[in-house]
Amino acid sequence: MNIIQKCPSCGSEKLRPLKGYEECCRLVRCRKCGLTFASEIPDISVTQEIYDGYGRNDYLSEITVKRYNELLDTFERYRKTNKILDVGCGIGYFLDVAKKRGWEVYGTEFSRKAVSICEEKGIVMYDGDVNSAPYTEGQFDIITSFEVLEHVVNPSDIMFYAERFLRKGGAFYLTTPNFKSLVRIFQKSDWDVISKSSHPEHLVYYTRKSYKYLLKSYGMKSVYIKTTGLSISRLKAKKFGKKEKYISNNSTDEKLRVSIESSRVKQFAKKIVNFVLSLFGVGDSLKSLAVKI
Repeated sequence: MNIIQKCPSCGSEKLRPLKGYEECCRLVRCRKCGLTFASEIPDISVTQEIYDGYGRNDYLSEITVKRYNELLDTFERYRKTNKILDVGCGIGYFLDVAKKRGWEVYGTEFSRKAVSICEEKGIVMYDGDVNSAPYTEGQFDIITSFEVLEHVVNPSDIMFYAERFLRKGGAFYLTTPNFKSLVRIFQKSDWDVISKSSHPEHLVYYTRKSYKYLLKSYGMKSVYIKTTGLSISRLKAKKFGKKEKYISNNSTDEKLRVSIESSRVKQFAKKIVNFVLSLFGVGDSLKSLAVKI
């Protein structure tokens, strides 16, 4: 295990143990930028084993594909080089949708198995050290990263791509769990996003405040930072002790999504709920769009 004595975002040594999270997961918070992170992290070899053990046939909802297309609609205004890169792309679900819309698609992954699956889909893949990535400066219109930032203790492993390989005026889109989430506030250290094992999978936890600091540090101008969504499945797990597979067609969350999609009234209600969650910064997921300046 490695002991982290400086904030991985701002470099400050002014850290304090997070009350209630000292024993279960050894979380600390930076007094300067507000970042929360695990003070003890596993060696890279252990982390590699975790990623290699990920499932490679995850459920893909038709609603998720619809959300991907809506996101790609917003990317059209940035389309010049016609190249898009997804950092930590899994088995390429998002890039597969982008490819069908005519984008030249590129991805990076830790797992050799995931890389092979993506290559079979026609995605140009890279597997290796970020500092030796074979891209050119300003190559991409769009760089995305879905639920990856929380896995890397050094944010430069992700932000490096946006800083160097995104063209000026190109867009960087990222999602990561929101540590200020209402569900986390309610469940505290029982929030299942938090890694409690001796070899934690999630290492860093952002809020809107700490992520704004990170963007500014890398010369990115924020277009928006939203915090949306509320997992009923996770709330049920805490209240009733019922655990379920959150990403599946039978989960409470997925059934609710399907119900909302079939009703304009429910869609309007969802917009109001997400507006309020984002206004106070307490939704489950932090979603950010930024532009390289």
